[in-house]
Amino acid sequence: MKAGELLQRLEKHGVTLEKMLNTAMELYIGSDPEKVRDRLRRLMLRYLGDINVQALLMAALLLEESFNVEGDPVNLVADELIGINIAEYIGGKMALFNFFYYDTKKPGILAELPPFLDDAIGGFISGCMTELFQEGVE
Repeated sequence: MKAGELLQRLEKHGVTLEKMLNTAMELYIGSDPEKVRDRLRRLMLRYLGDINVQALLMAALLLEESFNVEGDPVNLVADELIGINIAEYIGGKMALFNFFYYDTKKPGILAELPPFLDDAIGGFISGCMTELFQEGVE
């Protein structure tokens, strides 16, 4: 699957690359946000083409489409596990902290998404942001 195909599937649920970038940048504190956003775009596109990220995001999409959940019940943890796995796969253990930060704050599109997608996309964003800063922004 190509990154564009996955983005098309996500767009059916209101998730676009631009909305993910906007959400990521809402919690960004630092200088040169345009440079950071440009690097983040390239990083996101790279990981949207990664088969493992694709598999986890597709799992979240399929669960949203075929598993009827009312709200975001406290005893549902599978959604968190998907988000955590995406975040850590991309950004390592440090991304776990970033995931919980995004999951708690629910900036941008994360506040609008159903339970599996908000955590999967939150994990994707936090993993990419963590990876970006581990590489260094310069």
